[in-house]
Amino acid sequence: MSARSGLSETCEVAASTISAIVSGNFESSPSSYGRPRALSQIHPVPAVFAEPLSPWTASAAKRLFDCASVLIALPLVLPVFLVVALAIRFTSPGPVLFLQKRIGRYGQCFTIFKFRTMSHSPHGGRSEVTTVENQAFTPVGPFLRRFKLDELPQLLNVLLGDMSLVGPRPKLPAHQTVPLDCRPGITGAATIAFAQEEQFLAHLPIHDLDAYYHSVVLPAKIRLDAEYMSRATLFSDLKLIIDSASRRWDSSVMSHLLDIEQDLIKGTARKSHPPRIDSARLAVLSRDESFAQAD
Repeated sequence: MSARSGLSETCEVAASTISAIVSGNFESSPSSYGRPRALSQIHPVPAVFAEPLSPWTASAAKRLFDCASVLIALPLVLPVFLVVALAIRFTSPGPVLFLQKRIGRYGQCFTIFKFRTMSHSPHGGRSEVTTVENQAFTPVGPFLRRFKLDELPQLLNVLLGDMSLVGPRPKLPAHQTVPLDCRPGITGAATIAFAQEEQFLAHLPIHDLDAYYHSVVLPAKIRLDAEYMSRATLFSDLKLIIDSASRRWDSSVMSHLLDIEQDLIKGTARKSHPPRIDSARLAVLSRDESFAQAD
């Protein structure tokens, strides 16, 4: 399915939000989660994108496919597990695995497994929205994230029944704004569309990051995943898995959001008050679509 399909409502949200951010017409007093309290005042994140699950998504056959695929792949991925674990162990202090609570099907909380890509911080305190600029990565962390190798331990989550191979990415409790009626996935429609999200978000001013993510990026992800899961089949899941493994990302959604932002910034630039985000963001918007595909 096209990554642009069904995004008109999301793009209206994006246009409204970006316009408010560019003009500076919102308060930035932090809430208990440290994000702008005015998010709901700019434009509320849609509460529910009502899309029924496809027969394949809701079937026991999908669960059987997930388990069989993981068991078949294990002999191939175990050597990769070992190499990555040793690389993490010998290049930075701390545990090999990163464990975090995520929200799964029907709102159930579970522990997600990932290879650790950031410096060990036992007391937490990291930003909930990750970019390539706002985190202290380990020496091998950027490589692991670039090739999505940090996600490999989630094959164990699949066997445990917490996750599927294909589905919406499991979110932090603060980011789960809609109920999830299917198992979250290692990859999915939004994963393909926002594979270069950390590079994309790194070029946004830090004071706009949370507002932009929660009011623009997050609704776009929810829309893409909801629409895909309502149409998913065995063959579409296979295509997503192959596209993810071969790093065939679709940057059209991020490019479209950039186009909206560029138009609004140009319009605001004619006003008497200059945009707050002009210098940092126009440097990004002057590039072509290849920006979103850059490594």
